[in-house]
Amino acid sequence: MKPSVLLVEDEAALVTLLGYNLEKAGFEVRAALDGEEALTMLAERLPDLVVLDWMLPKVSGLEVCRQIRRGKATAGLPIVMLTARGDEDDRLRGLETGADDYVTKPFSPKELIARIRAVLRRARPSTSADTLVFADVRMDLAAHRVTRNDREVHLGPTEFRLLRHFMESPGRVFSREQILDSVWGPDSYVEPRTVDVHIRRLRKALNGANAADLVRTVRAAGYALDRPSAPLDAAD
Repeated sequence: MKPSVLLVEDEAALVTLLGYNLEKAGFEVRAALDGEEALTMLAERLPDLVVLDWMLPKVSGLEVCRQIRRGKATAGLPIVMLTARGDEDDRLRGLETGADDYVTKPFSPKELIARIRAVLRRARPSTSADTLVFADVRMDLAAHRVTRNDREVHLGPTEFRLLRHFMESPGRVFSREQILDSVWGPDSYVEPRTVDVHIRRLRKALNGANAADLVRTVRAAGYALDRPSAPLDAAD
């Protein structure tokens, strides 16, 4: 079965070009020309991945991204954002909104397809029946489900892989470069600061209801999954 992509882009010529190349690369493609149409199409049928332009009529790409991440059925949907805005702050803003990757215009269709395939590889659930447990966090790899103290934790695909990476080696400190190699892959185009964005998103999801922070920042070294010094149920 072909992986499906929802292409959300208001430039008709670019839709035609990307649609042709994506179909040639083995993807099923549906297209939306504005943010409102994209949200309607997502409600009708979920794709495997969304390619989302930042600047869209009616509803902006950033708002579409936010609504995807808020929706229970769409929270884990992989998103690759397209934009003409190349500043680092803009890239980080897109990632903080919920995008899994970010491609700056102009770009080649080959680069976009490589990014899409990399994001889909990261998002693909494990077929293993193993369950990882650390403190009060339980990760069911087969069901692609995470709970903390029996509360369901909704993670995007990158945050899921990031948490899995930590839970497979609890207590070990990983540098940003090591995390990039393990979670994004050694051939990724992702910048080290992107790790910080996804760490913040992981913390926000894990630490709902004022739970203790299990992700430890080690100054000038990186991050680790570690038990807090205070009991998990201790008051702040």
